[in-house]
Amino acid sequence: MPTRDRLLACLVAVTWGLNFPAIHVALEQFPPFFLVALRFALIAVPTVLFVRPPGVPWRWVLGYGVGFGVLQFLFLYAAMAAGMPTGLASLVLQSSAPCTVVLAALLLRERLTGRQALGVAVAVAGLAGIALHRAEVDGGALLLPVLLTLCGGLGWALGNLCTRQARAPRPFALTLWMSVVPPLPMLGVSLAVEGPDAVGRSLTTLGTTTGLLALAGLAFTVLVATLLGSGVWGALMSRHPSSTVAPFSMLVPVVGIGSAWLLLGEPTTGTELAWGALVVGGVLLGSTGRSAGAAQRREPGRDGARQEAPDDGGQQADHQHEATADGLDPEGLQGEERQPGHQDGQAEPEQDDEPGRLGGTGLGHRDSLPRLDREVGAGKALHP
Repeated sequence: MPTRDRLLACLVAVTWGLNFPAIHVALEQFPPFFLVALRFALIAVPTVLFVRPPGVPWRWVLGYGVGFGVLQFLFLYAAMAAGMPTGLASLVLQSSAPCTVVLAALLLRERLTGRQALGVAVAVAGLAGIALHRAEVDGGALLLPVLLTLCGGLGWALGNLCTRQARAPRPFALTLWMSVVPPLPMLGVSLAVEGPDAVGRSLTTLGTTTGLLALAGLAFTVLVATLLGSGVWGALMSRHPSSTVAPFSMLVPVVGIGSAWLLLGEPTTGTELAWGALVVGGVLLGSTGRSAGAAQRREPGRDGARQEAPDDGGQQADHQHEATADGLDPEGLQGEERQPGHQDGQAEPEQDDEPGRLGGTGLGHRDSLPRLDREVGAGKALHP
């Protein structure tokens, strides 16, 4: 994973960590389920009117919207409204990272290197240390809010897998169109569970101090956390394996606990900072080094001989996919690489006649099949 993408992943973690105090302030004014519907409706309306569809199968847009938009925030907002401390909520929600890694291994057959597995284990240990300490500080979190937040983390993980499988040529458009999914279902849940009266009161008292602060928190959630944070996150998930990107989400509670202490007065201690440093170390450990696809440096050649495989972290296939999405022929991109061998009289490699038939990736060259089998081909198990 390039340094630039690691920095972008850290930026997303900071924006999402700061989003928890913003959610806390907004929940002082709006019922939780109505707040989820309102959050995404503010994005969905201009998206439908002005943004072209993302150019991916609609099942992945729907899956992303249900997992990331509906399930994650339905359970998270319900947990925080039920008394889940803001900092602890930011911590428990990061169960999405190990859930993503496990689900990616089971459903997408993504392989972990030993370094990645160790990094996840170290980060989870840091999260567990923070959770135990916060449970002592807060007198123990109630079981129901914790379980609700864990369900939110599972929803986030499902959204991550759908983003990975979509491989959107325009990831930001995918993020915008994902926001079209949650508003109507969440509005229905809000009216059925919270009632029209609660929704009406939250809208008629927006001129109060609490209402104005709630609007500011909602604006941060929509503009920064959703548009910026989710947009960058979707782009990273489309370029790298889920097991490489997901551990960065475990940086969120470090920011969330710190911002809750600074902005809301929730206590924090040096012990929590020490455990937070362990989380950071685990994420850095798991994100550096070669991916599982690059760990096999020697691959068999077409003639049965062993030849060196480039350590590009699997990015060549991703570049070919992006070029195809832009209307370029991947075979044209590889033509110059084959010219020397062709001039020496070597046989031209056989091409696939249907470059789009495998998972809709646009990869037709047979050299792409090993990576495709690992990261895309297994996605057929998810197809309806």
